[in-house]
Amino acid sequence: MAWTNYIEALIEDGGDITIGALPPHKCVATAADASNCLAMLVRRDDESLNALLKRLDKAIGLAWSNDTFVDEVNEGVSDLL
Repeated sequence: MAWTNYIEALIEDGGDITIGALPPHKCVATAADASNCLAMLVRRDDESLNALLKRLDKAIGLAWSNDTFVDEVNEGVSDLL
């Protein structure tokens, strides 16, 4: 699955992703490497888990290529994804 390139690279490098509830949000996906939180995404209404993972993969890419860190938990919906 080509869309998981960044997720796979992150995990191979010792990073992690987490998916689950983070009140008040029903579902959040996060990605972090050894020293930074790269992304925190809130699952959108009617968004599939597959679509959330695609957005997370894109967010990791933005963090690595542009130093752009997406935080939908604290900053609201991002127009970058």
